[in-house]
Amino acid sequence: MMAAEEIAQTDRDGESPAGPQRRCLASGAVRPRETLLRFVVGPDQTVVPDIANRLPGRGLWLTPERRMVEKAMARKLFARGAKQAVTVPGDLADRVDHLLQQSCLRLLGLARRAGETAAGYDKVHGLLKKGDAALLLQASDGSRAPRTRLATLGVGQTPGLEVIELFTADELGEALGQSPRVHVAVLPGGLAERLRREAARLKAYNADESRPQRGQASV
Repeated sequence: MMAAEEIAQTDRDGESPAGPQRRCLASGAVRPRETLLRFVVGPDQTVVPDIANRLPGRGLWLTPERRMVEKAMARKLFARGAKQAVTVPGDLADRVDHLLQQSCLRLLGLARRAGETAAGYDKVHGLLKKGDAALLLQASDGSRAPRTRLATLGVGQTPGLEVIELFTADELGEALGQSPRVHVAVLPGGLAERLRREAARLKAYNADESRPQRGQASV
């Protein structure tokens, strides 16, 4: 584990002998960089979420949990971490949630364009039955019985299959450029792994929140 000095020295996205780890501003825990949320201070001194870890500047890192973002806001930890006065948007926690959702849905769209998805009950059922799926996405507002049948089949054929139920049928359909979809499977590959990681961050972020159901999809 890196000492605090090493973490500070590598906080501009450099590497260290111990690997890329960062300290959460709110909890003090040191974790792998890719599991955390990165923020930067923009040119106007406003704190900006950097979901893709690409923006220039010194990174300010938080465990991907809404309560950690809210704690950092309430205790002015962004200013302390940046060692300067900063402006923190009042809706920062909601902005992070939205950006994490959009990151997942963007990756799903990329997988569709790469020919690495199947949508609809019958197509997904066939893929799961052959054990060819890496991820199963099911709409949170879809009918429970068919969702349960597909999840049971998928996990039975592919132990450890990731089942993601974080999005509505409208959101899944829009990401695919199609009508609302309740069942979507993603084939193995780099995009599936990236989507798995992003979905894990989104799920962890809202672990203490209950997302309201937004309508009932039929199939």
